[in-house]
Amino acid sequence: MKNSIRFVLPALLLAIFSAGLSTEALAQTRKRPVIKKRVVTTKRPVAPKLFTVPAGKRIRVRMNDTISSKSAKVGDTFTVTVVEPVYASNGAVVIPEGSEIIGRVDAVQKAQKGGKPGTIDTSFIQIVLPNGTKRAINGSLTELVSDDAKSDSEGTASGDRMKHRKVIFIGGGGAGGAILGAAIGGGKGALIGGLIGAGGGFLGEKLTKGEEAEVKAGTEFGVYLNRSIALPRFAESNP
Repeated sequence: MKNSIRFVLPALLLAIFSAGLSTEALAQTRKRPVIKKRVVTTKRPVAPKLFTVPAGKRIRVRMNDTISSKSAKVGDTFTVTVVEPVYASNGAVVIPEGSEIIGRVDAVQKAQKGGKPGTIDTSFIQIVLPNGTKRAINGSLTELVSDDAKSDSEGTASGDRMKHRKVIFIGGGGAGGAILGAAIGGGKGALIGGLIGAGGGFLGEKLTKGEEAEVKAGTEFGVYLNRSIALPRFAESNP
């Protein structure tokens, strides 16, 4: 009997101890927090609706700096400021007043002996809006005519009389200055920015002076869009 008690008692104690460990392990298992995986979703930004400014639109601009055929070099850039808002085809303002357009000198010829005037051939390559939006453009120099240079809320413009000829700055404004004229085939020069005044006359009458083409700061002229561009409706801040 004593031997039986001697063997049963340790076994009983071992069973109690094991049961205590199992209960403690179960309690720890129950207390262990369940970690849920956090699913992160990213919202794609909504692309702004774009509006088209058609090819053939004429943009009225003002020269910011002075360039001259005497010192200008091919590849030089300059800026002009948009002085009238430009509207898309649906009437939305996409290019506000105060925007800048970057121009580039593509060819330059200094005035020469024999009465040959200086010339500057330019193109316009980029527009920068006040909110920082930038767009590449394909623009050419053109004249300003009150009847057909105005940009209106309907986004329309009258026929472009300079459409089929290359227009450049040509020396011959008198007392420093330039006129707009056809690069090939002569033609009548268009007065720009009040530099020449009422006595400008025909391009042929000015070719004998051999003056440098100087486009002064403040001169106004037109930028003709050779290709359409797409822009969102202008907002003060760029999202």
